[in-house]
Amino acid sequence: MNDPQQWQQHRAFGALDWASQTHCVVVVDQTGKVIEDFQIEHSALGWKKFRETLQSYGSIPFAIETSQGAAVEQLLEAGMIVYPLNPKSAQAYRERKAPSGVKDDQLDAWSFADALRVDGHGWKALKPEELLIKELRLLCRDEVGLIEQRSAFIQQLRHALAEYYPAALEAFEDWTSVSAWMFLQRFPTPQALTQAGKRKWQKFLHSRRLWGSDQGPRRMEILARATEFAGTVPTVKAKSLLALSLVQMLFVIEKQLALYRQRIEELFARHPDHDLFGSLPGAGPKIAPRLLSEIGDDRQRFDGDAQNLQCYGGTAPVTKRSGKYRHVHQRWACDKHLRHAMYLFAEKSLSRCAWAERYYQHHRQKDRSHANALRRLGHRWLKIIHRMWMDRTPYDAELHHRNQLQHGSWIFQLKAC
Repeated sequence: MNDPQQWQQHRAFGALDWASQTHCVVVVDQTGKVIEDFQIEHSALGWKKFRETLQSYGSIPFAIETSQGAAVEQLLEAGMIVYPLNPKSAQAYRERKAPSGVKDDQLDAWSFADALRVDGHGWKALKPEELLIKELRLLCRDEVGLIEQRSAFIQQLRHALAEYYPAALEAFEDWTSVSAWMFLQRFPTPQALTQAGKRKWQKFLHSRRLWGSDQGPRRMEILARATEFAGTVPTVKAKSLLALSLVQMLFVIEKQLALYRQRIEELFARHPDHDLFGSLPGAGPKIAPRLLSEIGDDRQRFDGDAQNLQCYGGTAPVTKRSGKYRHVHQRWACDKHLRHAMYLFAEKSLSRCAWAERYYQHHRQKDRSHANALRRLGHRWLKIIHRMWMDRTPYDAELHHRNQLQHGSWIFQLKAC
């Protein structure tokens, strides 16, 4: 928050309507009069023009409809005080200037600049992040993107196998397993499998530790009838090529994910809050870095209020009221990366934390869905995480238990599940 009187002492207010190639820039003075209106290309020359044109204004507030990306970085490097706008607020400011719904980039930039002039004292400026946190967040998000890409390839692979090689699909349930991919490389078609012979199947299963007490004989039985139910010759030829192509891409992604994991663990270990997030039961080396990277280390970010973090993380529902009408729905305007990480963490905590399991089962018994119960558990966890984060204290299960008993928490009045 900014003091309204001090806010009006700014001599100018700017806004940038960004795009992939060209950005529109508008600057207004204290009265709202447009004093600068120009476009720049998203290039070194374009940003040089931006800095030269606005050099005489010094460091002024600048609005932009995003909180990250190259345009934001360039604004910060130019010395501007960046105020990010969320898309819904941006749309409201557009409509305030153009109720007809007309859309124009220069109009958007002007509406944002004037909104910053009038309402900006109530907005929060974007603080430059530490390089470690920024790199960690980008790595974690890109890692999730690679995992999603791997899942898409696996889904394609399963569809291909269902068409030409159902026996392989049945023999290996987990197609995220490298062993399943290696099997397909070794025996790419039902015909190749039959020609290789049972001894080679058995040798492969033993070498990859896939035999087990009953899994080995079961797999051998399935593979023995591979040619009984398979695709036609054209289907086998075409789909086996697709399957092998997908397997090659899966191996590449798996190798890159290992590099991502190594770098993420290195950065996470170097951060002062490593022990804090690492102490969360069930978070482990994969989820804990994601939580840290999304929440950050700026203790002023959420104004010392756990509810602000819960809203930011998407666990706090939205309530709409009007007269007798009341509707509660999921919060969509949030950090979806943090929301996803909290969902995964809440699920993992069930097997590691007795009170979390009780809390989850309590809501399931009220006929709430699995996802809804996990969202509620994540909401409670974010309150705990906020307290830990503000106090810089790792999670202590015994301390949490004593505090809940002291305050008469209803969770500990439930019977153990």
